Amino acid sequence: MRLLVAEDNVLLGQGIEAGLKQAGFTVDRVLDGASAALALDAVDYELLVLDLGLPRLTGLDLLKGLRNKRSDKGRDIPVIILTARDTVQDRIAGLNAGADDYLVKPFDLAELIARIRALLRRAHGRTTAIIEYPNLQLDPATLQVLQEGKIIQLSARECAILVDLLEHKGTALSRSRLEESLYGWNEEVESNAIEVHIHNLRKKLGDQLIKTIRGVGYLIRKDAT
Repeated sequence: MRLLVAEDNVLLGQGIEAGLKQAGFTVDRVLDGASAALALDAVDYELLVLDLGLPRLTGLDLLKGLRNKRSDKGRDIPVIILTARDTVQDRIAGLNAGADDYLVKPFDLAELIARIRALLRRAHGRTTAIIEYPNLQLDPATLQVLQEGKIIQLSARECAILVDLLEHKGTALSRSRLEESLYGWNEEVESNAIEVHIHNLRKKLGDQLIKTIRGVGYLIRKDAT
């Protein structure tokens, strides 16, 4: 899943980016609100980590703009605010502007990751950490996959594709959509990378789980029939 981090403190932003990548996320990072707005218009991110004290366009103004968009793009993205402002009034202002969660600096990176996972679960209509499908269980936090009780070893990117397809069951995801989810701005994408990952997933999980919709993309059905 691809996340955007908008944080003007370079060292803090680098630390957040490294921690989120280690947790299995794809991460883009910007240093100001105007750049964040441009990035959100260009990419369908799963979640925004937003510092309130951004230059050029404040985090609060960026958030208000997102929630007031007429199109769906950006309007429904989960947003967790990071800020050194810890008064009740500041928290209320952020939440009223459309934030889904609020974390005061300094914070523990593990707590941020846990809150991000909770927001993503809620966004996809799940109440448990484990993503379940008939005969299949996947834990995004540990990247562990069980199929009929047997542990299946997947690479980080194979697991990321599987998460994406399971979170969007019944919807065909195009190759470009999967590439966008898996690779950040500075990562080179080989022309057949998605096809190779899908091939490996089929070898490990069986060739009936992931369907190819010719001319559209890849799909996991809403049910196993």
